[in-house]
Formats: sequence, C-alpha cells, structure tokens
Amino acid sequence: MTRYDFIIAGGGVAGLSLARHLLRSPLRERSILIVDQDAKDRNDRTLCFWSEQPTLFDDLVHRAWRQLRFAGEDFEQVIDLGHYRYNMIRAVDFYQCIRRELSTCANAQLLQGNITRIEDGADEARVWVDGRTVAGQWVFDSRFDSSSWQPDPARYHQLRQHFTGWEIETPDAAFDTRAATFLDFRTPQNDEMRFLYVLPLSERRALVECVLTSRDDYASILKTYLETVLEISAYRIVAEEGGVNPMTDQPFPRRIGRRVMSIGARGGRVKPSSGYAFTRIQRDSAALVESLLRAGHPFAVPSDRRFFRLCDSLMLNVMYRRGAQLRPIFTALFKRNSIERIFRFLDEVTSPLENLALMASLPPGIFVQAFMRLKVLRRI
Repeated sequence: MTRYDFIIAGGGVAGLSLARHLLRSPLRERSILIVDQDAKDRNDRTLCFWSEQPTLFDDLVHRAWRQLRFAGEDFEQVIDLGHYRYNMIRAVDFYQCIRRELSTCANAQLLQGNITRIEDGADEARVWVDGRTVAGQWVFDSRFDSSSWQPDPARYHQLRQHFTGWEIETPDAAFDTRAATFLDFRTPQNDEMRFLYVLPLSERRALVECVLTSRDDYASILKTYLETVLEISAYRIVAEEGGVNPMTDQPFPRRIGRRVMSIGARGGRVKPSSGYAFTRIQRDSAALVESLLRAGHPFAVPSDRRFFRLCDSLMLNVMYRRGAQLRPIFTALFKRNSIERIFRFLDEVTSPLENLALMASLPPGIFVQAFMRLKVLRRI
C-alpha cells in the first residue's frame, strides 16, 4: 500500500489551493496525493475576489478592475476601489495551471478516480480509490455534494445560491471595460434576493451572470436583463457556466477524524450570507500550513468569529423569509459606507467600532425582527 504525507480528497478550488500553499511552503518536500474523479478540463465557473495586497494567485488573474458598479433601489454608483482591485480567475485556468505545476513535482501525484471510502486511524488514514487503497498521514477532504446536502431545518437556515452565466459577444462596443458590475438589483425580485453582475472582458465581450436562491428560468432572466437594462439586443453566447453554493448557518465540522480535516465547502469555507469563498479558502489553506508547521497537525486553525456568524444568520433569516428586502438593505449599505469598510466587513476583519457604524447604516426594523425570529429558532 502506497503512503503519502498528505492526501487531498477532491481536486477542485479548495484542494488545489491547499496543494499550492503546501508547495510554496517549507513542506514542499513532503509527498502529496490529490484525488479527483473529474479531469478538470472545462471552465465550470468564474472565481472572483477583491484584494489589497499581492496574492499567491495573481499569476492566474484573467481580468482585474479598479472600479465597481452598484445598482440598487433607485440608486446607482460607480465606485473607485482605491487600494483594492476586483479580480477574476477562470476556473479552467486555475485547474490546469496548478495541475501542471503539481505534475512537475516529483513528490506530488495527481490521480483521477472515485473515492468510495475514507477510514480514520490513530497513525494514518486510509482512502479507497476505485478499489485501490492508499494511506496518508493527514487527509484533507473537500468533497461536497450540494444536491444531497441537508442541514437541520429545525435550528438552521438552508438556502442554495444558484448562479448561471453567459459569456456573450456583441457586434459593436457595448461594455465599459473600466468597471465591473458587482451587484445589480434591477430585476424583478419575485419575493427573493435576485441580482446580476457583469464582468466586461472587452468592449464587445462580457460575462453576464444571474444569482438567485431558487430554481427559475435563468435564460429568461438573463435575456430580459440584457435587453431591458443593458439595452443589448444583438449578441452571441460563446460560453455558459453555472452551479450551486450552499448558504447555511449550520456549523460544518472541521476535524472529522484523528487524521482527517474538512476543507472548502465541506469545511464551511463558503461565506454563508454571500456565497464568496475564494479568499476564505486561501486564508484557510495558509492557516492549515501554518498549523502543520507550528503544531505538527492541521487542527490549530482560527475559529470563525461569533459576531460574523450572527450577522450571517440574520441575513439568511431575512433572505429566507423576506428575500425582496435585501435590495433596500444592500442599497443602504452601499449608500452609507465606503467600499473599504464593506470589503473589510465581508472579509470579517472589521473592528467593533467599524461594525457598529456599519450596522447603524442599515434599516434597523428588519434585523430586529430577524433577531427575534432567530431567538425562537435557536432557543437562545
């Protein structure tokens, strides 16, 4: 039976991010196995994140913008990002680049196959891949099936964030390449939170994506938005993408065995109230490497801050019961706060004073009602 220092179950964004962090650390000489049942040869999603400092993945950024557009309830603004930039990475570029990097490392191996079982042990964990057994000193499990995911509805909120996007090309110049549209609520809300975003790749090409919390006729929503809001009637769809993100305040266990750690969506690294995950995954990957170096195991990672978990729960409660109210809430958020404060809040690094100022800028009645419902739900 072959043994490795690290086995990463799942070669998606979380698994490959951790692999690159390991390769760029003093642990780079350790043996690594990444197992995934997919070849990762298609662009199944777009990865977006904001950054202020250089990141480990700047070499993969396909486009970046220094301005963002927000369109809410009778309010529209183009925001200068100052020291920040908003980045776009194509998932296929991410997959293929890191897989190529791994293939050149003598101590790293990529294996395409289906994991049927992971068995924890005192000294090592064993992983069954298509009938073959391999062992790892540490196993990081990123496998997550959104279709079978089922939180406890009696105590926690459960929503699925559906996203569908078209990369379109127009015969004439139609897009302002200086600014990406971050949130555009100019679409019927239909008693839920619905918004679109636009990532201009050139004056004639852009990714236009709709995000909602229910299944619907995405093609109709995109077509209507293009024609009535952006006033684009002539276009050609050159690529499509889509997927589902979990949105829940139910805690995801991190340590799932003596030798097994959950990462990515399985480890709760998707921001519950927004669906953003890329930056959270990078911070978690760095923390895992730091824990391995300092503590000799991967479990000494920071816990999520309770205040931000409460904020996520309140937002999910409003989203679940009064989803259309999110449009005026986000409008107030962007009208009354700087983009730096908003980014810092979403990154969960704001100070108590910043949190107080941001909370004071939002409609209070909606959140008081949500908090009272939350007390009943949790019995707190």
